[in-house]
Amino acid sequence: MKQVYVNQIRERDQIEAVFMVRDKITAMAKNGKPYMTLKLMDRTGEVEGRIWDRVDEFSSCFAKDDFILVSAKASVYLGKMQLVVQNLKRIEEEMIDLGDFLPVSDRDQQQMRSELDQLLDSLTDPHIEALLRAFFDDGEFFDCYRKAPAAKGMHHVYLGGLLEHSLAVSALANDVAARYPQINRDLLLAGTLLHDVGKVAELSYRRSFDYTDEGKLLGHIIIGVQMIEDRVRQLPDFPQELAVMIKHLLLSHHGQYEFGSPKRPKFLEAVVLNFIDDLDSKINGIQTHIDKEPQSESSWTSYHRLYDRYFYKGSAAQKQNLAVPASESTAAAPARQPQSRPKAEKNRYDKPLGATLAEQLKEKNLDLFTAIADKGERNDS
Repeated sequence: MKQVYVNQIRERDQIEAVFMVRDKITAMAKNGKPYMTLKLMDRTGEVEGRIWDRVDEFSSCFAKDDFILVSAKASVYLGKMQLVVQNLKRIEEEMIDLGDFLPVSDRDQQQMRSELDQLLDSLTDPHIEALLRAFFDDGEFFDCYRKAPAAKGMHHVYLGGLLEHSLAVSALANDVAARYPQINRDLLLAGTLLHDVGKVAELSYRRSFDYTDEGKLLGHIIIGVQMIEDRVRQLPDFPQELAVMIKHLLLSHHGQYEFGSPKRPKFLEAVVLNFIDDLDSKINGIQTHIDKEPQSESSWTSYHRLYDRYFYKGSAAQKQNLAVPASESTAAAPARQPQSRPKAEKNRYDKPLGATLAEQLKEKNLDLFTAIADKGERNDS
């Protein structure tokens, strides 16, 4: 039944197609007449719908997350595609294919699972490996982890987005750890793979992407810390210090209090995780914003509310020069595969987790260290 996708809509097209209703808002125009704004979506993206007539009649026909067959005229308003809805009717779920309506990661699921397994095989700390395998060798959990989006609206907003994002951040972690040997690679990888683990329960993604009641009340950071505590309790002799540090990675990965972080990063691996997580999420979020306006001939995107700016896409000539040949895939490039390390090389958790910034400064015997440390403790108390 799905005839036209969002990314196929062009100005002045007469559209007759089924969409999922992501949002539905009724408001009052200046002339006192009601109108309705819809967010209509399918797997290729989202388009705004406007209903100017028969608002009360249409409103009673459907609800948010329903599927509707829309008859509409496409037009561009303020640089943004819009559908002026002339008629609609609700469609039963049995009549549609859900795969037509939810966006999905471009990356192959089996390829991503293979990449994850290679990361697990490359770990040298047996406790960290045991914890990660307690999550990812659990079929029921992994089925949720591989399907979940990484966010509701900011970045990687598609099925498989959480796994794709976590692997991308892990690839960045590998590169950083190779350059800075003082970083504990295993600890950092535990953070990259688990920092958003709570999103499997924070977000709902059966139809549209939204927050669950648990997600609204607790948030993915608190949920994730609880999940780690539950798994740690099932692992005998798991070091308490290591458990605390992994929990801190989750609690601090947003970096600052104003960004929803319960704690600020307080050891080196936590600082690195904050930066590489933010880097990957911003690259994906900005690129997605650019890609969702293929019909626009402007050198600039529309206004991005969350980033509070417009983004320059380049001139038409520049974009043509930089265009990727059609033969090349536009899917996200797989991360560089880590070298698997022999099991015999693994050490018990009787060595330091890696020099933190404070430990390195202590070794330098700087006169200012005590004053700086004291000031830091007062600021964080």
